[in-house]
Amino acid sequence: MVIKMQNKAEIINELKKAMAFYEELGFEYLPLKKEDISRYLTENAGAFTVSDASGQHQIEAGDEHAHDYSTQEDALRGLREEIGDCQRCKLCKNRKSIVFGEGSPQAHLMFVGEGPGRDEDIQGRPFVGEAGKLLTKLIEKLGIKREDVYIANIVKCRPPSNRNPEEDEITTCRPFVQKQIKIIGPRVIVCLGKIAAQSLLRIKTPISRMRGAFQEFNDIPVMPTFHPAYLLRNPKDKWLTWDDMQKVMEKLKAGR
Repeated sequence: MVIKMQNKAEIINELKKAMAFYEELGFEYLPLKKEDISRYLTENAGAFTVSDASGQHQIEAGDEHAHDYSTQEDALRGLREEIGDCQRCKLCKNRKSIVFGEGSPQAHLMFVGEGPGRDEDIQGRPFVGEAGKLLTKLIEKLGIKREDVYIANIVKCRPPSNRNPEEDEITTCRPFVQKQIKIIGPRVIVCLGKIAAQSLLRIKTPISRMRGAFQEFNDIPVMPTFHPAYLLRNPKDKWLTWDDMQKVMEKLKAGR
């Protein structure tokens, strides 16, 4: 697998040619503004490509965060560095941790939840509270190790009192989980709960009507299902999520 920048060498070569041209005309320096250079690189930097056995995935990159990545692990680390000590929305005011996500960068199966809760905020890891324990049991019951899937959330910081993320918070944070998906390139995504499914798929259908039927996100099959926290309150519906996951496993096996 190789991750490389497209057009980076061409951009540098064109800049060198331009500098040589003006030097021949007698210019000793060029009065370029920093913002002009930044805008030029942003408009021409293109994208980097993740190539693996399943194909190629384009990942948008501007000049500020453009890197040559040799592995998906490196690309995820670069994305985490891009997020930094995020202050992009009001969720930063009360959070203890940015919960980036965890699991295998080469995961075939990816779970996307709503946002961190109290335990996740404390530990800086997704799905480690009671709902997380139920999710882990579900994954293991499927015959998969938790560390072999990838788990992330629509928003990376805990909403106060575990309220639903608000639209501006989702809009600000959603690009990061989309980049995680592009880097990992899972064969199937499972959206856990209404917020995750509606936010990723950009639809308003209730989870009770969505679940059990595959949707698509950038040509990747997406299975919406109930959030583990809902199943803790409504254990009678566990069999519905189990049925959804059987369809997911069939899809994964068909893609081998």
